[in-house]
Amino acid sequence: MVETAKSGKESNIMTSDRLRATPVDLVIASCAFAAFAACTGAGTVKAPPNGSPPGPNPSPTPVAHFSTLPPGSALPSDGVCAAEVKARPENKHVNASYNATVGGQGLPASFFPTADDARAGTQIAPRVTGNYTGSTDEIVQWAACKWGIDEDMVRAQAAIESWWRQTQLGDWGTDPTQCPPGHGLGVDGVAGQCPQSWGILQNRWPFEQSSWPGIAQSTAFNADTAYAIWRACFEGYELWLNDVTHGQTYAAGDAWGCVGRWYAGRWHTAAADGYIANVRSYLTQRIWEQPSFQEP
Repeated sequence: MVETAKSGKESNIMTSDRLRATPVDLVIASCAFAAFAACTGAGTVKAPPNGSPPGPNPSPTPVAHFSTLPPGSALPSDGVCAAEVKARPENKHVNASYNATVGGQGLPASFFPTADDARAGTQIAPRVTGNYTGSTDEIVQWAACKWGIDEDMVRAQAAIESWWRQTQLGDWGTDPTQCPPGHGLGVDGVAGQCPQSWGILQNRWPFEQSSWPGIAQSTAFNADTAYAIWRACFEGYELWLNDVTHGQTYAAGDAWGCVGRWYAGRWHTAAADGYIANVRSYLTQRIWEQPSFQEP
């Protein structure tokens, strides 16, 4: 069934430990994005007007801000994004080994449900590599650049999901069929339960099984997978969102709607919009810059 192929978290609305761990007053605010050209990449070279072959690519350099690229945009490569990331110190010591681990795997075309536009499997899934190491903030920037999403949206969403901790486990359940390999009921310290969600973006194993074990072992692969899903949504490929309960008609180009879909598995329902408000609140506060967030 289409409905079982989602990674939504609606069943845990406002009860997840990761949302209770660092309470703040929630304020819905608008987010102003920088011009999307900032993320087009210094490595892009156009042919001269006379039609002669282009010269060598200039070396990419860090960009001021990775911003959201519209649907249909050419997305930067792993290497271009790695070169354009701004150096940032580590502020989450628990991530050290996970940040130093590349994905070591890819995603099959079958990762996306058959109800999606086929381009999700042919154009989005093959780009997922997790092929980057760096500090947690550098990994956030790399994923934002690679998938054309505003870097501060990623920072805020990762804070909501895990407080930027790749060690975070969530969405605990008692159904043994929903446990990842090697993590049966009770194995991870909670009697009779197993965690379904893993890592910095809380990727949910029952709906992302072919991303295992990368989503648990590598911060970069976790973020790479999460924002591949976001981009598939943003491109308008998740056609099933109009076949299930929805508050608006799903269409391409709604960056925040696709953030809400990550949590609720639905399009602009109350649960999805509540989650969007939470992420926007963290973005407005720039929670990742606050002293209480730092765990170097």
